[in-house]
Amino acid sequence: MNHVVLDGEHFSLEALDALVFGGATAGIAPTARQKMAASRAVIERMMESENRVYGVNTGFGKMASTRISRDQIRILQLNLVRSHACGVGAPLGEPATRAVLALRINALAKGYSGVRPELLDTLTAMLNCGVHPIIPSQGSVGASGDLAPLAHLAQVVIGEGRAIYQGRAQDGGEAMRAAGIAPLALDAKEGLALLNGTQAMLALLALALRDAEICADTADVAAALSLDALRGSPVAFDPRIAALRPHPGHAAVARNLERLVRGSTIRESHRSPENDPRVQDPYSLRCAPQVHGATRDALAHIRATLSIELNSATDNPLVFADTGEVLSGGNFHGQPLAMAADQMASALAVLGGISERRTEQMTNPHTSRLPAFLTREAGLHSGFMILQVAAAALASEMKALSAPHAVDSIPTSANQEDYVSMGMGAARRLDSLLANLRNILAIELLASCQGIDLLAPLQPGLEARRAHAIVRSISDSVHGDRSLAPDIEAVSAAIQQDRFARLLR
Repeated sequence: MNHVVLDGEHFSLEALDALVFGGATAGIAPTARQKMAASRAVIERMMESENRVYGVNTGFGKMASTRISRDQIRILQLNLVRSHACGVGAPLGEPATRAVLALRINALAKGYSGVRPELLDTLTAMLNCGVHPIIPSQGSVGASGDLAPLAHLAQVVIGEGRAIYQGRAQDGGEAMRAAGIAPLALDAKEGLALLNGTQAMLALLALALRDAEICADTADVAAALSLDALRGSPVAFDPRIAALRPHPGHAAVARNLERLVRGSTIRESHRSPENDPRVQDPYSLRCAPQVHGATRDALAHIRATLSIELNSATDNPLVFADTGEVLSGGNFHGQPLAMAADQMASALAVLGGISERRTEQMTNPHTSRLPAFLTREAGLHSGFMILQVAAAALASEMKALSAPHAVDSIPTSANQEDYVSMGMGAARRLDSLLANLRNILAIELLASCQGIDLLAPLQPGLEARRAHAIVRSISDSVHGDRSLAPDIEAVSAAIQQDRFARLLR
């Protein structure tokens, strides 16, 4: 996907990925230009009339009743951008900034914001040329959209603020000039249209979903290796069991696990009751389809929510060119995204929690039937003792990070905005949750491969062997104590690079 045409109607998460990571360029569809021109004509007529239209010839928020004269309309938009650009905290990274730009272009291309096509040409040029506004990540309550973050983006559009261009942070106007892009003088409604929207929290959620889906696949791979390391049974993955409780995620995980462990000589070695008197495995193995599957179903629901939001008009007021009406509403409210972010946080914490339990099962000699802490000379060597401790610390932290944000509201704007979503905060913490989860899964992969090595010459499932080989290409089997911190970091990086999840495709 080398070029993505944006029309406000057909944008996908895959196309967003191409614009953010794949080097694709963006363009505006002719149909979108026609819709924007039609809605802009409505705004032009409104400016000539005596009608009071919010955000066009009135103040904002609590000051919506204040009438603005015709000769002050442009000043109003400029003041809005400057006054709202008061975000704080670490700036968004380049991927998130590119995602915000792309999503804002597509939302405006839908043709219900009343902006000139020239505004989208400016935003598209910024995206294609790599002029990335410096957007502080904190300061949005996710109610009238992400006002503060989007105001910092809008500052660069008008040649102010700060931006990164060709790797150097500089004044926004300087960056625009260096890229050959003329800053835009905002006209009626355009400052408000740039600021009113959910695109900052949506960008973080979309990028997090990409990584969360990779982690969900990786968790299945790790569980399959742990099953063999613990000499567990794949009976629980029988499709007949899944068919009697037909959640799609459950069925998908059961298929993945059965496929990964198929051909395991470890399994064959303990199939008879004489060799293994156990009837059932612990829940962290036996219930992996139910637990991992619930996470997959949650991520599928989140994907559906984001797919709707990608092509939604989140401005206020909205301009309906077919009737000539300008209607005030609340499409900028981030509640659907805040709740999706909370759901994702819970799903990630669940994957981290069950993965840590499998690591504990493998390192605990009372449950593993392996050498204590996966080392042949326990006592002299501590082996994987502290890896499980680290996983426990990370899992505990994930529980705290997964506390809901969407139920918390602090009224703003003199109680005009009296119920807010806190969606940006809900989305911001996902990056920390994902980092913790990758490290927990890395620890499980290292522990399971060590356990499998201790069972040699028996071998895991044919597909699981490929995952074992990836781990061993990064980290050698542990024969004596050494710091495994670099190994955890390297395996975590391999997870993020999709090396394990790719085995299921």
